[in-house]
Amino acid sequence: MSSKQEKLYTLIFVKEKKEKNEKILLGLKKKGLDQGLWNGFGGKVEKNESILEGALRELKEECGLSGELKKIGVLHFHGREEGIVSVVYVFDTYSYIGDITESEEMQPKWFEIKEIPFNEMKEDASIWFDHMLKGKFFKGYFHYENDKIVKHKIDELTEFEEM
Repeated sequence: MSSKQEKLYTLIFVKEKKEKNEKILLGLKKKGLDQGLWNGFGGKVEKNESILEGALRELKEECGLSGELKKIGVLHFHGREEGIVSVVYVFDTYSYIGDITESEEMQPKWFEIKEIPFNEMKEDASIWFDHMLKGKFFKGYFHYENDKIVKHKIDELTEFEEM
């Protein structure tokens, strides 16, 4: 039996907190996989690029920002692509610079935490998103069949463990 190939991805969430009001910047995917859905910013880690370098590049390309990113989670997706395990490193930041700009791929928009459009996001977001929103370290596993989650597991971590 052959082992599945891993593809590395990043996913970055820009947050803002003023007094008791917390917001999150999401992007509406304008083309490609997951078109029409809201998500964080990110994408594939390129060859000869660290995971952090890939995250910073994707954040800049997709919404014009840069920031001090904190790695808070990793998600493993089986069954979304044939023969591939997508490994997605999740980052967040409250510290960013630059002007928010729309790109060819993403249309950014701020959301109040209580108004996150889970019904317009991938199915798995409603399962792991709360860990990210609370700044908890986590590891998640999702198994898809026919674009539906058939199994999942989320482990909360006391610190981020490298894979």
